This record gives sequence, structure tokens and C-alpha cells, in this order.
Amino acid sequence: MGEHYFAERPGAASRRRTVDLVLPDLHLRLDTDSGMFSPDRIDPGTRVLLETVPPPPQTGDLLDLGCGYGPIAITMAKRSPQASVLGVDVNQRAITLAENNAKTAGLDNVRFTLVDDADPGLRFAAIWSNPPIRIGKTALHDLLLTWLPRLAPGGLAHLVVQKHLGSDSLQKWLAAQGFPTERIASRSAYRVLRVAPRTEGPTR
Repeated sequence: MGEHYFAERPGAASRRRTVDLVLPDLHLRLDTDSGMFSPDRIDPGTRVLLETVPPPPQTGDLLDLGCGYGPIAITMAKRSPQASVLGVDVNQRAITLAENNAKTAGLDNVRFTLVDDADPGLRFAAIWSNPPIRIGKTALHDLLLTWLPRLAPGGLAHLVVQKHLGSDSLQKWLAAQGFPTERIASRSAYRVLRVAPRTEGPTR
């Protein structure tokens, strides 16, 4: 994944390649590059998320938080062609590739943008994410506290986190912030957490 995958403009030299995402309901061929998350293969956590999460809402705005080159957002768009999917990331190289991958897949219901350029007024019927755990706990918490409050009423977020990178402690922290959170899947040392809109303020 490299140290620069969460930089806006990665310093790693470009080295383009292609990966295949094969799921029971779709097959995507995606272009990747150096300087972004998991450029050599579909990350195992992403695969666990996409193979276990319930179908996304068929309409409304859907979000892929930390989209990389687009496997989660493009899968959401394929599965919910009447919905509007947004993928956000800090990495401009990844955003450009994600846009190209969506075009290659023939999709017009998904778009990608840098995190800071996203419309803060959007409210999402679903958020799917393989969040960037390695940015550090404080930055991760700030990221989640920015985006999870943008769940629409009745919306749900699904996050995949490796057990050894703190999935259980993250689940407890989310609950303490007022977001009802439960584990809905566990496979290959990964946990899929379902997060509901905040019902109360954080506990002290």
C-alpha cells in the first residue's frame, strides 16, 4: 500500500497495473497505480465487506468513504443503478483512476471527488467504507465524526476493520459516541460493523 496512499499527491512513481474484482453478482477489471491503497490486489477487507454487506438502498445518495481506485463505490453503483453514488478520498491519483474505472464499467450514477470538495449538505442512505486505519486513531476518529453524522434518518454505515487493527475497540468507541454499532460479520480476521445514525451525544 505504501506510505503515501493517504497523501493528496503521492510521491511514489507511477506504475500502472490492473486487478480483477470477481463477486457472485459482478466482475470488474480495475486499473490501479502506485501510491494508493492496495494497488496489487483487491484488499481482503474490501472483499469481505462486498461479499457480506446487505444490498445497498436502491435509491438515494450512497457514499464510499476512502474510495481509492473505486472498487466499493463502483460495486455500489452496479448494485443500485437508480441510486447516486459518491466516492471520496484524499488521494488525487486514486480519484482520477476511480473516475476512469467507472467510465470503463459504463456507469453514469457514480462520481468521485476529494474529501474537502464534497458537498457538506449531502445526507446518505448508506455509507460503505474500508476506512484508512493507518492514518492513526485521532485522524480516523475525526474522519468518522465528520461523515457518520451525515447518515440520513434510517441510513446505515458498514465498515470493515481488521481485528488486529482495532475493530473491537472501534466498535466500543463508536457506541460511546452515540452511534449504535454491532458486528454483523466476521471472516479472515476482519469484522464488518454496522453503524446506525447517532441517537445520543457521546458519553464522557
